[in-house]
Amino acid sequence: MSYIEAVRSALDALRANVLRSLLTMLGIIIGVASVVAMVAVGTGARERVMEQIRSLGSNLIIIVSGSVTSGGVRMGSGSRQTLSQDDAVALEREIGAVQLAIPVVRGTAQIVAAGLNWSTTVHGTSDTFLEARDWTLSGGRNFTPEEMSGAAKVALIGETVAINLFPEGGAVGQEIRIKNVPFTVIGQLARKGQNMAGQDQDDTILIPLMTAKRRVLGTSQANARAVGSMLVKIRDGEDMKEAEEQIRGLLRQRHRLQANQDDDFWMRNLTEVAATRDASSRTLAFLLAAVATVSLLVGGIGIMNIMLVSVTERTREIGLRLAVGARPRDILAQFLVEATTLATIGGAVGVVIGAVGAHAAAAVAGWATLIQPESVALAVGFSFAVGVFFGFYPAQRASRLDPIEALRTE
Repeated sequence: MSYIEAVRSALDALRANVLRSLLTMLGIIIGVASVVAMVAVGTGARERVMEQIRSLGSNLIIIVSGSVTSGGVRMGSGSRQTLSQDDAVALEREIGAVQLAIPVVRGTAQIVAAGLNWSTTVHGTSDTFLEARDWTLSGGRNFTPEEMSGAAKVALIGETVAINLFPEGGAVGQEIRIKNVPFTVIGQLARKGQNMAGQDQDDTILIPLMTAKRRVLGTSQANARAVGSMLVKIRDGEDMKEAEEQIRGLLRQRHRLQANQDDDFWMRNLTEVAATRDASSRTLAFLLAAVATVSLLVGGIGIMNIMLVSVTERTREIGLRLAVGARPRDILAQFLVEATTLATIGGAVGVVIGAVGAHAAAAVAGWATLIQPESVALAVGFSFAVGVFFGFYPAQRASRLDPIEALRTE
């Protein structure tokens, strides 16, 4: 018996018991639909996390000024400005792995423009801040070196600020007031969205560092070059962990810290955060897929059960086929094709239902979903494998029947 004849015979047998075939496929349909939907949700969640990670920039280390202790009370990180612009210059000059070291000061201010106002975070930084953060402009231009050194009153505004101050658009070239100081908007930042902490990265204004210190946020009387934090970008291909240790060592040396003293700064390697978040989301996707796979196994057991019943019901038919010249391998092929056909059709239907379910979940619950062709192919392939695995024993049992004994069966 050729493969095509085996398929035709198998389909005829399945059509003879349509309801039973549908009920048998139900387990596979549910299993594949669950796999596709769960993998889509898990992959979508992972992609959302990766988008948030990418929005922070690549190969970044954030350094924040350390804490101050007063009367035995530790005030927490950032309570004292222990970092300086000179530290940033030293990092770029003395550590080869450092591509950019950007000093940053920040504060909150009320922004007024054209009769509207908005409270946002103001960052005083350098013209290389956008390069470090992999941030682009949707309009306008970046700071010039002359504006940086001359403490010019120019600003780059985020999308959220632009929407609230200039709802009709056209923010570039407009005048805003930051703490009653007039600034000219020279550029609008492209949208970044939320970061991993859920904060809106577009709700910000960037101004030159010296402008922030002299005109908006003020400076430390003890150290005019002090800054609250630094953003350090490591060159591609460099070991982030090794670079982090080199940075720590140089800062401790510059701050004259003894071996028994704690760091007076706080470092956060965003690459490690990204790896942790990625691993967590990947684990979630695998866990969801594993749970859904149980349904496929249950469906496979259902196929085996129905195929065993089918062998019992069709014993005389099998005996007759064997008596007129059918070979045991023809019987094996017929029943195996029946099992795999059930599983494959069920898998195809399950893919459709799973895709619809994933999109429905995205629309109703607001979950991020992403259906990948690889997951669909894997689900259908696995359903086919389930049909082969669970259908082999009933098919083998049918092929080994004695034709004489089979024909005697009532």
